[in-house]
Amino acid sequence: MFPRARNIETAFQHIRLFTAVVVFASFGFSGIVSWLAFRTGERAQQRIYILASGKALEAMAADRKDNIGVEARDHVRSFHQAFFTLDPDEKVIEANLRRALYLADASAKREYDDLRETGYYSGVISGNISQQISIDSVRLDLTNYPFYFRCYATEKIIRPSSQVTRDLVTEGWLRNCSRSDNNPHGFLIERWAILENHDLKVEAR
Repeated sequence: MFPRARNIETAFQHIRLFTAVVVFASFGFSGIVSWLAFRTGERAQQRIYILASGKALEAMAADRKDNIGVEARDHVRSFHQAFFTLDPDEKVIEANLRRALYLADASAKREYDDLRETGYYSGVISGNISQQISIDSVRLDLTNYPFYFRCYATEKIIRPSSQVTRDLVTEGWLRNCSRSDNNPHGFLIERWAILENHDLKVEAR
């Protein structure tokens, strides 16, 4: 009788111990799963998906200071490509220049007004001229604010009878401003000036 009672008591102790182990293991497992789910959720919130040409591309969110050099150079490139890319179509010229003037201050507007007054854009249209620009490099100084830049580029002016290759060097300063659809990088070019713009070679077509 007593040995059987002791066996039953021992069995209950084993069951209680086993139950306690299972309960603590369940709590531990639940805690680990919750922590992993939280980390996964945090990482998912830092992911940005960009739709480009029908494909979803993943980008990682980061503080602006981590990418300020990349964004500043792309802002300078975008401005120069919009300002200097011309085709013999008034609507194309207006659209490009409107996009460029959102990225810079009155110094770019003055340059545009000077070119328009001298009949440059009218000559592009009437002469069936296309102008393309290739950005060679953008030198950027991030040690002082506003940020100084110097842009080195090559222009190609394509006429019906010839193609002119020109050297282009500009400079300016970048200051921060609000981001918008028209200014996605949140920079504004100030005191923009053309330092060099001369012919490198002329080729017959």
